[in-house]
Amino acid sequence: MQTIFSGIQPSGTLTIGNFLGAIQHFVGLQEENDCYFCIVDEHAITVPQDRLELRNNIRSLAALYIASGIDPEKSTLFIQSEVPAHTQLGWMLQSISYIGELERMTQFKDKSAGGKEGVSSALLTYPPLMAADILLYKTDVVPVGEDQKQHLELTRNLAERFNNKFNDIFTVPEVSIPKVGARIMSLQDPTKKMSKSDENEKAFISMLDEPKKIEKKIKSAVTDSEGVVKFDKDNKPGISNLLTIHASCSGESVEALETKYADKGYGEFKLDTAQVVIDVLKPIQDRYHELINSEALDDILDAGADKASYDANKMLRKAKKAMGLGRVKKKR
Repeated sequence: MQTIFSGIQPSGTLTIGNFLGAIQHFVGLQEENDCYFCIVDEHAITVPQDRLELRNNIRSLAALYIASGIDPEKSTLFIQSEVPAHTQLGWMLQSISYIGELERMTQFKDKSAGGKEGVSSALLTYPPLMAADILLYKTDVVPVGEDQKQHLELTRNLAERFNNKFNDIFTVPEVSIPKVGARIMSLQDPTKKMSKSDENEKAFISMLDEPKKIEKKIKSAVTDSEGVVKFDKDNKPGISNLLTIHASCSGESVEALETKYADKGYGEFKLDTAQVVIDVLKPIQDRYHELINSEALDDILDAGADKASYDANKMLRKAKKAMGLGRVKKKR
């Protein structure tokens, strides 16, 4: 049995891309692994947040995890800020991180490209916190998208640096990038990854979108003028993206879909794609609405925080001892 850790920011409602690229895989992983699923709310505050909206997003994300099939009897689901060991180890790992390697992180470079004066220092220093999230649980595997691979490499480097400098206590995690459905693209710009933070609402499908809204968004998805349903990522990125979504939701292969729609236009293909998305999301949405305001959700998160704290604190004590922090208490 391996230990798996994954964290998602509560910065808006999850998209179908998050579900197909990550959460859907988590449901299967929890059957044979020890899984920790963390709502990383402290990462969210690296950019300004409305406090009430942030709290709503945290709760909503937790409900979506469970509604999507994450079983609290099999996995540990918790909120990052409710386990103080994360920020404590994050600070300790900052002390062995180098400014140069943090400034090379792509996300920091992108967000500070216009000047660093108005950029939060947390945007520079949050990768060590991300490393702490992972290393606290003796994580073997971290399933991530391509855009997070650089941060995971830093986590591995920090784990090895700590182990070599102080004591060999951290497991150096492996990076796992799902091959199927791992990268769902924007409906309006299929050369970019679908993002819940996209300013254009037509670009993404929220997991809580109503059926009519889903249909409308897929109907207006950018395609091409050729009229042929064929997977060709370079020349037909829009249709290729819709084929990936359809295949991931229906379970049919891309090749089977190409054959099925060989003599049909984009209109019928788009309508059918919308329907398979609606069919996948409906039971999730029903369960979500049962959970969102329930005491059961609070009970699950309380239990998750207790379990995560117990495990994280054991590792934190080892790390503090290795670095020489605090006192060595004499046995009485």
